[in-house]
Amino acid sequence: MKKAAILGSTGSIGTQTLDVIRGHPDRFDVVGLSAAGSSPEKLAAQVREFHPGIVAVPSPAAEKELRKHLKGFACRIDSGKGSLDRLAGSAEADVVVSAISGSSGLPPTLAAVKAGKTVLLANKESIVMGGELFMRLARESGARIIPIDSEHNAIFQCIDGKPSSQVLSLTITASGGPFLRTSLKSLSRVTPTKALKHPVWRMGRKISIDSATLMNKALELVETRWLFDVAADRLRVLVHPQSIVHAVVECVDTAAFALMALPDMKVPIAYALAWPDRLPMTLPRLDLARLESLTFFEPDPKRFPSIPLAYEVLRAGNGSQVVMNAANEVAVHAFLDRKIPFPAITRTVSGTLDKVTGSRIENVSDIFEVDRRARETAQGMCHAH
Repeated sequence: MKKAAILGSTGSIGTQTLDVIRGHPDRFDVVGLSAAGSSPEKLAAQVREFHPGIVAVPSPAAEKELRKHLKGFACRIDSGKGSLDRLAGSAEADVVVSAISGSSGLPPTLAAVKAGKTVLLANKESIVMGGELFMRLARESGARIIPIDSEHNAIFQCIDGKPSSQVLSLTITASGGPFLRTSLKSLSRVTPTKALKHPVWRMGRKISIDSATLMNKALELVETRWLFDVAADRLRVLVHPQSIVHAVVECVDTAAFALMALPDMKVPIAYALAWPDRLPMTLPRLDLARLESLTFFEPDPKRFPSIPLAYEVLRAGNGSQVVMNAANEVAVHAFLDRKIPFPAITRTVSGTLDKVTGSRIENVSDIFEVDRRARETAQGMCHAH
């Protein structure tokens, strides 16, 4: 039985992970849960159902609020600075699901990596920000990284242990988001409400906006480069509105392997949890005979300038990926708060990359120093609107 700790258990990926575990109680034991503290009732319900040995919350105030909802229920709660890191590295867990959204997921994910855990990675910011450092620490500790994002999970399955020398190219797909066919002129009038309505996937607020700008694919390109040790000129993004083919791995002999599945995050979550096994799942099955067509095309750089930015970042190196991630987080929140228009998200990222010079990343302190400078610059640009 695998013992799992879930970082970000009340979010979209966290709740779907618990849905999968709920259906296979003989395979998994939830030994730890953590959440940001914004949904204490939801976290309390999870604690009562799964009986984790430890629950981590970010502050004493969040612990106090959680205890209100756990009256009469004995539970060990760790709160405050380092609580998530301690849970991620605890001896009780052998599998750590990193499902925290944003850069705050980096420290606990690295704690799990340093402890040699099997890390099921949904927090793309960890690998985007950490890059070479993240993967080096994983090699040193013996940690295994299994991505949960549908595209990277698909690559993981298709590569199936092949060395990067046998891989000619990797292609990740994008649905195109809610504004694939919206006129470029009207994008400046897009509201957060419209941007959050993704046509295919149901996700959290931040990742939904990233999907609308295709910044999620920009971040995923960086993630792909480090996860699979494949250079930027061998990486590709294709818009695929049907979201059936999640990734394509082309080998040096020109054979190409593609993973096809209906768009449901429980599919990659279940694979990552059970690896190297597969779990029987009661989900709708893919019926190829009922598919009218599968279409693929290059993303328009005018509509989605985030994709060219990703290649620039990969070529530049020296912490540029940290700048891109930080500026995007700031800009997305500014858009959701209606402080900047939709097209200004990518303009803010581009402008921050022009103004903030990255530096070689040697340790976590270097990452957060570049992150701090990028956020200050991006915030200044957003306030100028």
